[in-house]
Amino acid sequence: MIKKTEPAPLVRCSWARNPLAIRYHDEEWGVPQHDDQHLFEFLVLEGAQAGLSWDTILRKRENYRAAFDQFDPQRVTTYDRRKIQGLLRDEGIVRNRLKIASAVQNARAFLLVRDEFGSFDRYIWQFVGGKPKVNAWNSTRKVPARTPESDAMSKDLKKRGFNFVGSTICYAFMQAVGMANDHLVECFRYSQVDSDRHR
Repeated sequence: MIKKTEPAPLVRCSWARNPLAIRYHDEEWGVPQHDDQHLFEFLVLEGAQAGLSWDTILRKRENYRAAFDQFDPQRVTTYDRRKIQGLLRDEGIVRNRLKIASAVQNARAFLLVRDEFGSFDRYIWQFVGGKPKVNAWNSTRKVPARTPESDAMSKDLKKRGFNFVGSTICYAFMQAVGMANDHLVECFRYSQVDSDRHR
């Protein structure tokens, strides 16, 4: 009788420890994104995450989508003081006045960039030459918090009026939207993310 062997467990990046993080890691993180609204969503979420854990943001993500009109930048630019006061009372999001105000400011800057370049996608991907930077890390400890590319992106975004776009936040954004593939080489997603790109 042939004995069935159990399939080897999937190897993931070590930060994917709970069901929400595992789903995000397996389905989204590192997949090249080119949809402007999706890119704006990550710009807002990465800014909101500053000083907090990404797990906190993942738990609040659906609340953010509802609170920020599915991250439609055109609608976010119309938020007035009354709307911002409402957001500050919304327990489903990070109730930080500066972060909420920056989301509105960033929406305005986002639309200006889109008008200038035709799409935010075209603008933002120029910082990696239009294609993902594929790294080859064998340890999470070796993954950098910032790079020359994120430094350049941060500098240019700030010049264009964006807030909460320091180099570390920019690099987290780059990892999230697949501008950098920072899955560990042993991770099962390392070789998959490029074929999963959303266009």
